[in-house]
Amino acid sequence: MAHVELRGAMLGARWLLLLLALSSSLGPAQPEPQVPCYFIFGDSLVDNGNNNNIASLAVANYPPYGVDFAGGPTGRFTNGLTTVDVIGSVFSASNKYFPFPLLFAFILACQCCTVVMDSKPMNNARICGQSCHKAGNYVLRPLLEFRLCAAKLLGFHGSIPPYASTRGQALLAGVNFASAAAGILEETGRQLGGRIPFSGQLQNYRSAVQEIVRILGGEETAVTYLSKCIFSVGMGNNDYLNNYFMPALYGTSRRYTPEQYADVLIQQYSQQLRTLYNYGARKVALIGVRQVGCSPIELAQRSPDGVTCVEEINSAIRVFNAKLIGVVDELNASDGAHFIYINGYGIFEDIMRNSAAYGVSVTNRGCCGVGRNNGQITCLPYQAPCANRNEYLFFDAFHPTEAANVVIGKRSYSARSPSDAYRMDIRRLAKV
Repeated sequence: MAHVELRGAMLGARWLLLLLALSSSLGPAQPEPQVPCYFIFGDSLVDNGNNNNIASLAVANYPPYGVDFAGGPTGRFTNGLTTVDVIGSVFSASNKYFPFPLLFAFILACQCCTVVMDSKPMNNARICGQSCHKAGNYVLRPLLEFRLCAAKLLGFHGSIPPYASTRGQALLAGVNFASAAAGILEETGRQLGGRIPFSGQLQNYRSAVQEIVRILGGEETAVTYLSKCIFSVGMGNNDYLNNYFMPALYGTSRRYTPEQYADVLIQQYSQQLRTLYNYGARKVALIGVRQVGCSPIELAQRSPDGVTCVEEINSAIRVFNAKLIGVVDELNASDGAHFIYINGYGIFEDIMRNSAAYGVSVTNRGCCGVGRNNGQITCLPYQAPCANRNEYLFFDAFHPTEAANVVIGKRSYSARSPSDAYRMDIRRLAKV
């Protein structure tokens, strides 16, 4: 039976005092970010609340969404962190993942103390939702694993906020323009009601730029400032999920072959990205469309066994992604442009193929939801999600769990293999 010894508590206090002394001598508690600002464009994979107050079915500001997020339900379509939360947390620490001040705060937040389990290893102890290891009598995870837990508990100081609730000086650190159900095409996602398509997100960005110009005192200063920022753009998922492969509501699959449809998307996307460049974006990460054909919503509708991915969908997406790489080359011909491609499709495919290596055991059904594969209806308000969320690839019918987002975010930032990123990864982009 577990008990806490007074001797252990006193020793723990001494350790905390030592760490506090070390923290004050080894640097500031909040290192300068690698970049001055981070602007995010996309859909529900990265939306963090822009749809909350519009008339839309594409909202996630209710439990069980956010069940593992420090702020509870915020509009994020997952149980915890999104990929851009993960990437943003890396930026905030200048790639010094765990300075001593954060270690001290982490121990306080997690309330680490000396726990004696009748001399037995604490194999089942948990800190921040992850397995812990016992070092002597002290419950500590390996330092290499602390970084993301710290970001989750302590928050990414000034975590990139949704544009819907951000104005003024706060814009200087960046803002999230993403909107659930949004697409490259204006019509995409219309059956879900209100949403902000990429064109609308760009309009909001233009408004933000005008405000930044005013704050910084002139266009030239603003252009220089924005040229140092990171921009991530992930569009196209809904143009397949909530358009091309929804023939009952959209006629695009009857008008265009997959090749032709990809051309239509790329033509408009290229123009939109050019607008982004014209308004100061220079360091831009384009996120490839993921394996929509492997999501529970498509497995429920189109997969005979509920396990095999829908190749018709995935093959069409590969056509689009291949053309998107060509757009990267075209845009980089512009003065000062540094566009890169993040292979979201390939990273996701690797997680599915090697799920055991990532601690994932369920890849074909949502952690919550209704119907076949938990994919026919998304998570209902206050529905109890699965308990073992870290073992699921998907939280609901389409969106990954925090566990998957951490992997995708980390590999987007620092490529694990050459195929993860084209030209360079986000870590190198930040240093350009």
